[in-house]
Amino acid sequence: MIRYVARRVIVALLMLLLIASMTFLLMNAVPGGPFLSEKAPSQATLDALNAKYGLDKPVMVQLVNYLKALIQGDLGVSFRMQRNRPITAIISEMFPISAKLGAAALLSAVIFGIPMGCIAAYTQGKTTDSILRVVTTLGIAVPGFVLAALLQYFLCVKIRLFSSMSGSLTNPSQYVLPVFALSFYPMCYIGRLMRSSMLDSINQDFVRTARAKGVRAFPLIFKHTMRNAVIPVITYLGPLTAYTLTGGFVVESVFSIPGLGRYFIQSILNRDYPLIMGTTIFLAALVVVMNLIVDIAYKLVDPRINLSKPAE
Repeated sequence: MIRYVARRVIVALLMLLLIASMTFLLMNAVPGGPFLSEKAPSQATLDALNAKYGLDKPVMVQLVNYLKALIQGDLGVSFRMQRNRPITAIISEMFPISAKLGAAALLSAVIFGIPMGCIAAYTQGKTTDSILRVVTTLGIAVPGFVLAALLQYFLCVKIRLFSSMSGSLTNPSQYVLPVFALSFYPMCYIGRLMRSSMLDSINQDFVRTARAKGVRAFPLIFKHTMRNAVIPVITYLGPLTAYTLTGGFVVESVFSIPGLGRYFIQSILNRDYPLIMGTTIFLAALVVVMNLIVDIAYKLVDPRINLSKPAE
């Protein structure tokens, strides 16, 4: 186990360096710059700003300098959003807001998605299964930003049941719409995954034996069958956790939540290079860490899995 984790950590670090390099090169390949706007400064001012932040050097030199600073934990300072403020300070301030929203959305998706898939599998071919399949299909087909906009229009503008601006999530009622918009897609996806996996498990010999012994429906589904069927869901929870903990980029923008996702969108629009790089690397690190945790969780869910030996 320890050797496996050590190998995964080394691969993860190399992957983060690769992601940082590719993001840096693609970002600099786009025409324009962070200091250009409708009221463009003079050429002398542009030259001074580029020299101050090291943008006057060749791209490859900039990349090497950035990677050297990154290895030391320095993500640079913001060019435009919060000028000269360290990126680490911005992320540490904005991430807790996104994490609160993401944790609530992740919890909602798991709490409702897993039982929904179990019930759909147990009632296969019946009305309940048909209704749940329609709901999950719609949830997967409708993008999150469309759902967020629809919720804003109908529940905030037409019915006026909620405030149209969620702000900093100081009131519990402000969580309802953004959490639903952020969790609806993963909830439906988890439901479909769980239904498919449950259908395979239900047909196993141990389930037929439990039924023959008179085991009731509830323990049959949630005790005997679900543990084997939940592994595909655990795989999906890795990248899902990283995504939801950042709050969902578009959902935060729609509901005006000042979290990390919203800042990521604004940093792209404002060409704030260090903030783009910092948020991208932070999200990539979350994905890598969560995938490692998922691999270890496999062993906890199914002791038969051996992480020390590569799969043949």
